[in-house]
Amino acid sequence: MPFVHVDLFEGRSDEQKIALARDITEVVIKNTGAPKSAIHVFINDMKEGTYFPQGEIKKVD
Repeated sequence: MPFVHVDLFEGRSDEQKIALARDITEVVIKNTGAPKSAIHVFINDMKEGTYFPQGEIKKVD
């Protein structure tokens, strides 16, 4: 049962996230042979101020 986790900075529309989840699902099917019913895509909207590369705060551009 494939689980795909995607972290994105917040700001994408529901339509964009749905399209992304659909495309990811198709790629997982193509590359693993897993049935569509077994694939789960989780999209995490990260708020600004929650990303600290090299221990520093990263502003969303």
